[in-house]
Amino acid sequence: MEKVQKVLKSYWLTVIVVIALLGLYIYVSENKLYSTMMFPEIDNIWETFLENRDVMFKNLLASIQLLIPSIFITLFVALTVGIILGTNKFLRKALHPIIYACSCVPSILISPFVLLVIGDFYKASIFLIFYGTIWATLFATITGIETIDKRYFDNAKTLELKGIKLMTKVVLPAASPNIIGGFVNSLRSSFVMLVFAEMYGASYGLGFYVKRYCEYGLYPNVWAGFIFMVLILVITMQFFEKLKQYLLKWTV
Repeated sequence: MEKVQKVLKSYWLTVIVVIALLGLYIYVSENKLYSTMMFPEIDNIWETFLENRDVMFKNLLASIQLLIPSIFITLFVALTVGIILGTNKFLRKALHPIIYACSCVPSILISPFVLLVIGDFYKASIFLIFYGTIWATLFATITGIETIDKRYFDNAKTLELKGIKLMTKVVLPAASPNIIGGFVNSLRSSFVMLVFAEMYGASYGLGFYVKRYCEYGLYPNVWAGFIFMVLILVITMQFFEKLKQYLLKWTV
């Protein structure tokens, strides 16, 4: 009971906003203020969800199979490059303008070239998700290492910490708030790129599901898929936010 009261105390405004949005949609759909095809009634959407839940979960698995390897590649490359540039002032100054210029190019702009060069949609999608999401983690890693208090390195030198020990005991822990924060931001971007990649030419996936039924004009399916996708994204982001709080519980 205490946990429920604590949750309500923290999220009462969230609940009110959600109820208000739901009420607004019901008012619009039942009073036919806009196209009844685009704004079907809630009961119709719920029935569609129940009928198509197996299909949506199948598309969810397809999205996960595309997203997980992309995230791991992003994290590995961002940490590797970020650590090298963060600890090497010469390389950081020399390569930062190039990295910044690349980060300004939208993934959507290079997607036709990627598909033509790679040829395989699955690999091309992974690359596009990777390209669209790496920058937040990479810049956060560089900034986190670059702004570490010099006293940490002085103490590490006194303790004769070098190489891997210096990296694992001093550099990464000190930069971890920035790195994890950047990774969570990258994760948000990865969902955007995932949906774009699936809409571009996939045969399965949540983005594909929504786009397919939108083209067919079956908006109950579109709304059901959209709401399902939003719920999955919210649950996933909440999980990583909790993980972030757990990993950084030693910070203020």
